[in-house]
Amino acid sequence: MKTLITYIVTVIATMHVLTVTAQKNPILPDFHADPEILYAEQTKNYYIYSTTDGYPGWGGWTFNVFSSKNLKKWKNCGTILDVKSDQVPWANGYAWAPCIIERKQSDDTYKYYLYFSANNPVTKRKEISCAIANHPEGPFKALDHPIITDKDRPSEFKGGQAIDVDVFQDPTSGKYYLYWGNGFMAGAELNDDMTSIKEDTKVNLTPEGGSLDTWRYREGAYVFYRKGKYYFLWSVDDTGSPNYHVCYATSKSPLGPLEIDPDNYLVIRQLPEKKIYGTAHNSILQLPNKDKWYIVYHRINEYYIDGGKGIPGTHREVCIDRMTFDKQGNIKTVMPTK
Repeated sequence: MKTLITYIVTVIATMHVLTVTAQKNPILPDFHADPEILYAEQTKNYYIYSTTDGYPGWGGWTFNVFSSKNLKKWKNCGTILDVKSDQVPWANGYAWAPCIIERKQSDDTYKYYLYFSANNPVTKRKEISCAIANHPEGPFKALDHPIITDKDRPSEFKGGQAIDVDVFQDPTSGKYYLYWGNGFMAGAELNDDMTSIKEDTKVNLTPEGGSLDTWRYREGAYVFYRKGKYYFLWSVDDTGSPNYHVCYATSKSPLGPLEIDPDNYLVIRQLPEKKIYGTAHNSILQLPNKDKWYIVYHRINEYYIDGGKGIPGTHREVCIDRMTFDKQGNIKTVMPTK
């Protein structure tokens, strides 16, 4: 009898531990979107950089960083960039979709390159620039000019904004690449300064075909590498649509061409029966030295989905879920969770 009682108590205690340590979505407080996750070798911590949301017309102007040791408890480390301030002299607001990369220097120190888009009041267009720091929490010093503008749009496209930038280091060559675009996906190799692109490497990577129900490209490019394959992820439809979802293609190189498998292209989609809507604009995390992966993405807060309290898509929240692969290397469709 004692043994049975001990066993029951142990089971209950274990269940309690699982309950209090289980991940709950959303993982960040308030409204945030376009999350970029980084594991920093310098600090051995995880960081999320995001668009500050909840403003009419997606009009947020600051970037904050959140840190965590375990992907469960997140600390707001404060504002790292204010694009309405003197920190970013060429811009006047609309701080959107940051991405970041850690680069180890020859003296074993680290630099962090934070890429972002903002509104240029001179051109009245969204443009991309970079801010640099020696620590993932800053302080960041921004360039005094954009590095990607409309002139960098692929010639096949007449419209689309210079937004939704992604940065990637190819582990096979050590080279760095930048990706961007709204309505198109452009890519190019970065120069060694990390703040300019090699013009002769610029390519149009926009996936062909598809529909709003499948893989028609809209924005939010993200690139990672696993077991000999380059994975290109992007968002379909509009960020204010419940249908906003993530698709992918693969390639044998960091600048394409892309190959889409019509039977394996969906990464994550909404679950309206669980009041989960607009699951997209993601980044991907591989745990250090493990073949264990997570997708970090935003969704539309369920109380703002019908537009009754504001434009749908301006009240988004950051979530995280496991991402797995089959034996052929296809991404298994992620089921978003609460």
